[in-house]
Amino acid sequence: MTPLHLTATALASAVGAGSAATLDALRQERSSLAPCDFEEIAIGGQIGRVRGLEQVELPAGFGEYDCRNNRLAWLALQQDGFIEAVRGAIGRHGAGRIAVVLGTSTSGILSAETAYRARDPATGLLPDWFRYDGSYDLFSLSRFVADRLGVTGPAMTVSTACASSARACLDASHLIASGVVDAAVVGGADSLCGLTLRGFDSLDLISPERCRPFDAARRGISIGEAAGFALLEREPLREGGVALLGIGASTDGYHMSSPQPDGIGAEQAMRRALASATLDAADIHHVNLHGTGTRANDLMEARAVNRLFGSDVPCASTKGWTGHCMGSSGIVEALIASLCIENDLLPACHGLETRDPEIALDLERHNRTARIDRVMSNSFGFGGVNVSLVIGRPAR
Repeated sequence: MTPLHLTATALASAVGAGSAATLDALRQERSSLAPCDFEEIAIGGQIGRVRGLEQVELPAGFGEYDCRNNRLAWLALQQDGFIEAVRGAIGRHGAGRIAVVLGTSTSGILSAETAYRARDPATGLLPDWFRYDGSYDLFSLSRFVADRLGVTGPAMTVSTACASSARACLDASHLIASGVVDAAVVGGADSLCGLTLRGFDSLDLISPERCRPFDAARRGISIGEAAGFALLEREPLREGGVALLGIGASTDGYHMSSPQPDGIGAEQAMRRALASATLDAADIHHVNLHGTGTRANDLMEARAVNRLFGSDVPCASTKGWTGHCMGSSGIVEALIASLCIENDLLPACHGLETRDPEIALDLERHNRTARIDRVMSNSFGFGGVNVSLVIGRPAR
């Protein structure tokens, strides 16, 4: 594929809002995870909660979109001059030539949970303030972002579980390659809600302690929330920027919630991403692992990565910093990879103490400084959807 340059980015997660706060947390090896205190939901373990999100207000005239997920998206959109950058893109391409393709797995489900608790006891009707299309519907996120940014090109929401925002990048690249649009706002948002927390708890996938991806004693995931966006364009706006070099996807359909043990689908996605970028495995300097901290997922991914890259390429999961941000994890980790490339940072596998002896990967407990030109970033979702992105410095 023709490289698509990340001409602007925006990010908000539990480690902080904006690239500077995110980079500082990475450099300080500072995790955001803390004991679950969300909505009095009694589950054990820790979460990556964006503090102060309840006080975030949507801009005037956008009240119909009010929900935790869109507040999180709005918090992210305000970072690092992203809105101004999109205005510049509108000037270059026209509002109708910019797409919005975003991923989410739960959208505004929290608003529906709140509305259900507040329903009329006599009639069962939901309260008047609840707006299905503005807050709960999956398309709410993309409609809000498109309306706020003032772009009028194609808009769509992708919901493929934890691969959603990575998959959004693939769909946006198709729109650009086919000539339908000249640029795209990609990314996604996923916020905490009862369905996610209680659902994963019912599957016994929540770690009672902070998640420890690839550790011999790992016990499950820590759920987080985040929103991230990137403006993709064919031409760079500055020297030394980062681009989306390749994308690969597969669907193994092995099980609704369990990964294919041998990782064949994950390997296919990575191989297709390399082919898309016209690169070999030796051209990748770091692998950002999906690495959720569950026994099955980490072992599956390690097998796939080892077959393709061997045991010498540095690897890490950043979920020990942010938690597992569900449908937004793909864009969050792609943007973290971008920061690492621009700042010569090989991130640690936060939470790792003793590597699982079954896992033959180069995993470090602490950060390293090294030149990184290209990163493979993996996202795998329930139902067997696998997406791998190659992020890096484009060839001159």
